[in-house]
Amino acid sequence: MASLTDLTDRVERLLLRHDEISRTNALLQEQIATLTQERDSLRSRLNAARARVDALLERLPVEAPKEQEQP
Repeated sequence: MASLTDLTDRVERLLLRHDEISRTNALLQEQIATLTQERDSLRSRLNAARARVDALLERLPVEAPKEQEQP
């Protein structure tokens, strides 16, 4: 059976590991928030660019089909 000292050491290591994992989790949550905001911004910019391209395409003149040349 484990002695009280061994058990205390294990609990302390577990607490340290828990703190480390908690800090890592907090950092990852911050990264997720940052990347989500960046993704949303890029999506918005893409949609705006797509709308501008669509508007430019609508302004292009429509060409009539060319008749085939007869030799």
